[in-house]
Amino acid sequence: MRLTTRTNLAARTLMFCAVNEDQIVRTSDIAERCNASINHVARVVQRLQSEGYLETLRGRTGGIRLAKPSNRISIGAVFRIFETEIPFAECFDEIRNTCPLASTCRLRSYVVRALEAFYHELDMVTLEDLVRGNCGLMDLLALRPDLSGSCSGRTASA
Repeated sequence: MRLTTRTNLAARTLMFCAVNEDQIVRTSDIAERCNASINHVARVVQRLQSEGYLETLRGRTGGIRLAKPSNRISIGAVFRIFETEIPFAECFDEIRNTCPLASTCRLRSYVVRALEAFYHELDMVTLEDLVRGNCGLMDLLALRPDLSGSCSGRTASA
């Protein structure tokens, strides 16, 4: 299994906003720190905003911030937004499925159970779990040095 670039970027964007939760951040800041194109970040931000995870503020001093507390953002729910648009395998796509084995193959049911287990594990992880006490992440993503300074001398949590 491999996550799409958009899912990965969605997680990075949310972590960036959580680390800098007391600030309004810009898409360009996220793109720079997360090694992504501004256009890709903008598309992800738009989707996260439409799903209620980010709040966007327009104008010269505008930007984005989390729309809800990080402890109420389920990583499993976020991953589902971006991953379920693309079928896991051909037989999961009801419209484009051309697999001749689809009607008798048992593999699909096992894959469905595996995917359910994958999402179940991620449902128990919040955005707060990813950033709280993660000093290495704070050092990489904090816009203000004083935010990352609170972690000096400690290592990132796993």
